[in-house]
Amino acid sequence: MRHRMVSDLMTTSVVRVRPDTGFKEIAKLLAEYDITAVPVVDDDDRPVGVVSEADLLRKEAAQLDPAGLLPVLHPKPAARAKAEAATAAGLMNSPAVTARPQWTVVEAAQVMERHRVKRLPVVDEAGRLVGLVSRADLLRVFLRGDRAIREEINADVLLRTLGIAPDAILVRVVDGRVTLRGTVERKSLVPVVVRLCGGVDGVVDVSADLDHRIDDTDTSADPAPGTSRRSGLAS
Repeated sequence: MRHRMVSDLMTTSVVRVRPDTGFKEIAKLLAEYDITAVPVVDDDDRPVGVVSEADLLRKEAAQLDPAGLLPVLHPKPAARAKAEAATAAGLMNSPAVTARPQWTVVEAAQVMERHRVKRLPVVDEAGRLVGLVSRADLLRVFLRGDRAIREEINADVLLRTLGIAPDAILVRVVDGRVTLRGTVERKSLVPVVVRLCGGVDGVVDVSADLDHRIDDTDTSADPAPGTSRRSGLAS
């Protein structure tokens, strides 16, 4: 099995700014390239932070309402400093949370979730910027066609990984939803099959209705040779 890598999905033509880049120049770049954030890099092209639309909007939000109808905000000192900043150095979120090209989609998604960020600058072994991957990029795995998903399950999960013959389990995929029907040798294989199929890029969920020939989870009641028992499992 091979999860898609960050290198497969990232944008390589990355707009970047320097710490001394001014507020208006950043705003112009976001508008010109139709992007929502830019990494801030040092002299060696190593990311030191990220400036997003939200960071720029703090300046507007900090302004007084001319009509006097809106309540006056009292931001914390850190937020006030960003609202008053005029360059990327003061506006950016730092340090930059980065990814590596060889990370899987799963690894990148977990880092985004853990740090509550929407994008990750991608760096090489020397820490230099080589790309940018966003939430939208990671979601592209769900654009995979049903046929590609089914072929990967049959060839990589069932045959190569688990050694299950292609005709033992019927795999059906509709809009990323996988249905499995057939027979496996041991009952303990059922959750393994479901888990591995669910880990294929582009799979939304897995439903399994699988027989088993041997119940290796119940040593007190081994079935007679040649018989089978049904095991239904859905997720």
